[in-house]
Amino acid sequence: METDARRVLRRALPELDGLAADIHPVLARIYAARQVRSPQELDHSLERLLPPHGLKHIERAAALLADAITGNKHLLIVADFDADGATSCALAVRALRALGAQDVRYVVPNRFEYGYGLTPEIVAVAARQQPDLLITVDNGITSIEGVQAAHERGIQVLVTDHHLAGAALPAADAIVNPNQPGDDFASKNLAGVGVIFYVMLAVRAALRERGWFDAAGLAVPNLARFLDLVALGTVADVVPLDHNNRVLVAQGLKRLNQGQGNSGILALLAVGGREPGRLAASDLGFIAGPRLNAAGRLDDMALGIECLLSDDPADARAKASRLDALNRERRGIEAGMQQQALAALAALKLSETDTSLPRGLCLFDESWHQGVIGILAARIKDRLHRPVIAFAPAGGDELKGSARSVAGLHIRDALEACATRHPQLLQKFGGHAMAAGLSLRRADFAAFSAAFDAEVCRHLDEADLHGRLWTDGELAADDLALDFAETLRHAGPWGQGFPEPLFDGRFEVVGTRVVGEKHLKLTLRHPQGRLVDAIAFNQANTAAAGQLLHAAYRLTVNEYQGSRSVQLIVEQLTKL
Repeated sequence: METDARRVLRRALPELDGLAADIHPVLARIYAARQVRSPQELDHSLERLLPPHGLKHIERAAALLADAITGNKHLLIVADFDADGATSCALAVRALRALGAQDVRYVVPNRFEYGYGLTPEIVAVAARQQPDLLITVDNGITSIEGVQAAHERGIQVLVTDHHLAGAALPAADAIVNPNQPGDDFASKNLAGVGVIFYVMLAVRAALRERGWFDAAGLAVPNLARFLDLVALGTVADVVPLDHNNRVLVAQGLKRLNQGQGNSGILALLAVGGREPGRLAASDLGFIAGPRLNAAGRLDDMALGIECLLSDDPADARAKASRLDALNRERRGIEAGMQQQALAALAALKLSETDTSLPRGLCLFDESWHQGVIGILAARIKDRLHRPVIAFAPAGGDELKGSARSVAGLHIRDALEACATRHPQLLQKFGGHAMAAGLSLRRADFAAFSAAFDAEVCRHLDEADLHGRLWTDGELAADDLALDFAETLRHAGPWGQGFPEPLFDGRFEVVGTRVVGEKHLKLTLRHPQGRLVDAIAFNQANTAAAGQLLHAAYRLTVNEYQGSRSVQLIVEQLTKL
């Protein structure tokens, strides 16, 4: 099913006041367009991190954990099964052990058996290990029944999470979540791994005040050594990179680039062809993150967590290789599901007198895999430029859905509105502004699809359903150079809410060739005469020598057999 080309729009060029005079003028323009107004916002030193005490109830959580550590209690981490959950779990285990905890273990729900979060069923599984304290990471803010089940067994619960809260909070012994009601923490964008990192900072301070480290004969641990885990989980969970998150990510990347990082992360990067030295946030997002996520999507995230807990490079590499194989399997499953979905949509469009698709699109197929529906929803959303929920069978009469949204629609709030208007439709739901999960009865799929579309129509009109590419304007020929491409790569970290620079301009096509059957390699001539190599992924046969094109592109560094050169990654080509 073909879609209209995305509109290419240029970002507004604000005044460049307040930025350092020694910044490249194009880079200064890019920063200003991303609302950077002072050099302090470009300072990624640890001194710029927001202090932990701004998080509601963090002192209560720190005291709870300090009591457990000094009392030699059994601590059990309850993790989520995505990359944020895995990094959160690995950080919690490593940090608690470094702080002196003697008995720290973890349990991660299998997606296909137990679903998400601290459910009563997972509490029953956890209780077999006789923990004194359960610590949720990247989940728990909606686990009212699970917390109650733990308390009934005499188990304390600390909830650390970043997801949006529901109408009521669980009666946990402490909750740390920047998005809980009444929390004044200046950054609401922490990932789950960022939240547990802040908790560990507060625990270290509490233990230091008690004189614990001297009494136990322990060195005060440097928790900054875990920032590579924070960086990976933050980037992989696609949370907005506000200044605080950029500090966390930049510091984690610094450790990785110095070769001092987590053995598991370095192994995941290595199997993807990346080595320390020039790593950027995109390497975490597109290389390490998907391989780590593959364990939770297709198998058991315990494999991913064990990879991140390994200190033996050979063992970490073996586990990373298994994760790489799972990721290749995941890509194959996803490709088949995407073809099915697009074929079904094409048939639907042809059979309807009204050729427009629903503004809020729900898709379901009996053969779809629970672990891949989130990626499928994202791919279809990108292609059709509208909110998408993909559903898969979950056993019995239950369907599980994964939702992805577009600008202008807060997807979790939309689901809450559906639940309010139609109380019997949704069994459970939760998530963020741009992504959410839900479950419903198979018999309610059609009714929910209509309710969801109606809710989306309340917020988005047809003009909102067209893709847009926002660019940072044109580059002069002299800027299509290796040194400036390097400057851009490391001028971030770039990511959600702080997008990697995208440029646009006119070029003449000098030569083309198809690579990998579906990608187009090009040699382009800038109007000022400079030749530059480019590649347009999944756009084979869209251009020919002699044509004039308007291209939206990213300026990158291509590394091949030890040689490094400038390359344009073309997002969209338009013939002139």
